[in-house]
Amino acid sequence: MRNLKPLISIFFLFSCGEKPVEPSATDAAPTAEEGVEGSSADGAVGEDNQAQPMGQEQLEAEAQNITLVPSPAEMEKALVNVGIDSALSTLVDDRLIGVDVENLDQVAVRTGVVLAQVILTVKTAPKERLVARLSTLKSGFDKLGVGDDIPGTIDDISNRIANDAVSREDLLKEVDELAGIMVPELETEVGEWVVPLIQAGSWLEGSHLVATAIINDGKFDTGSGLLRQPAVVEYFLKYVQREGGDRAPDEVVGRLEQTLVKLKEIAKKSALTQEDVNEIHSATGAVLELL
Repeated sequence: MRNLKPLISIFFLFSCGEKPVEPSATDAAPTAEEGVEGSSADGAVGEDNQAQPMGQEQLEAEAQNITLVPSPAEMEKALVNVGIDSALSTLVDDRLIGVDVENLDQVAVRTGVVLAQVILTVKTAPKERLVARLSTLKSGFDKLGVGDDIPGTIDDISNRIANDAVSREDLLKEVDELAGIMVPELETEVGEWVVPLIQAGSWLEGSHLVATAIINDGKFDTGSGLLRQPAVVEYFLKYVQREGGDRAPDEVVGRLEQTLVKLKEIAKKSALTQEDVNEIHSATGAVLELL
């Protein structure tokens, strides 16, 4: 059986088990003059400027950012802790999101959304739906240009699910055992920009579902704090806005940026109101509808 570590490591690339910290100055977005190393106008990694493995200093800087972003699974646990009964897995849209688009930033965001859906429904989704989402996930990683390990791992998982060779409980246990482990495949093979954009997609989906659950249960007083994460929004904005001048315009990425700017202002408040939660739900939903 193929090792699940590469894929599960990406599932839980960011966890919220520690106190959020501000992004490190060493991880600042490049200026328009500097550009993004290894990326072309459409977000691809150029042949003459391949992404390089991160050095120790950059790894330490990225490790600080890892504590910023809650995984979808952590979001669901947080809901339980504040007394919200709605399970995120029951709120995931049945619509299958495709990744057959040209803009690689958008591919990364779409892949992140599907990744969140896979994580949240790994125990509950019908076999055919889970396999279909895994197929889309593989297509996203293929389009982004990753190596063979991650797509091969997805194939192995899909085959075992299709053949009823693994229980959902066992699959979930494997995820839990490897939670929080970070692997460098995406950074070294695609570029350092891709991981935050994939995670932005997962966080977008998760935040929309969290807002939905808060609205459904009417727990605005206890649940809205889960959406007040200004450092997380700032972290994503840094990558979405990077070197925008010479990149091809893209409706989804542009709408995502507008949404993040709006959420940044909302997240600065000391407490969120029912209107704020409704605004977050509407804004994140508008981006997801474009996918």
